[in-house]
Amino acid sequence: MKRFDVFTLVPEAFNWFVVQHPVSTAIEAGAVSISVHNIRDYSALPHHEVDDTPYGGGPGMVTRVDIVAAALEGVFGEPATRVRDTRDVYVLAAGGRPFEHGLGLELSRTERDLVLLCGRFEGFDARVETLLASGSISVGPYVLAGGEVAALAVLEAVIRHLPGSLGNTDSVVEESFSEELGGMVEYPHYTRPREYEGLKVPQVLVGGDHAAIARWRRENARRSPWAQGIGRAGPRDTASTCDGEGEE
Repeated sequence: MKRFDVFTLVPEAFNWFVVQHPVSTAIEAGAVSISVHNIRDYSALPHHEVDDTPYGGGPGMVTRVDIVAAALEGVFGEPATRVRDTRDVYVLAAGGRPFEHGLGLELSRTERDLVLLCGRFEGFDARVETLLASGSISVGPYVLAGGEVAALAVLEAVIRHLPGSLGNTDSVVEESFSEELGGMVEYPHYTRPREYEGLKVPQVLVGGDHAAIARWRRENARRSPWAQGIGRAGPRDTASTCDGEGEE
């Protein structure tokens, strides 16, 4: 079983996620477990405060490294700086490694459990990533108020590659960015009605010639514009176009 632990200030953001397919299917199959931890529960400060104003001035609040460390220690029962020794611990941050298909596949294949740290507003004190994390991940060149949406994307992308998550295992063989399609975006799909508003389903798809269908699908797979953008700008440059470190 692969274990996923999410640390957040908005734990309710994950309530709906764990009951949706394919995540719920993977949980029921015993392939994964997902635990969501409220960082605020581990604060010994008045009113369970977790953040403070940034040194050097500026707007927003920064989540304190000592509070995050206390949360990690409380959950895993070992020094916070040791958690990453046996687990993959990632901060969701604007300047992180771009999250793409290959990284999702990589995280699904490792035997190490996955820990995701979700910041809020100005994100974490930089020492969280330096001292406590394996690295950081960015889901795209844009700014979010917190890491929860990014964490949901990472979780689903990783979990769907695990055995027991999908009813049809062929679903991940020939899909967008797969090796089968050479990393291209999947070909267009059609279903009934055969004609709508004057637009017909391509004849090759209803002709019954499976070789011709396979050829049409290969020819109509296309390169992702987002992947092309990353290739031009370079992974670090693209990810860092977001303002506000840690605001994914």
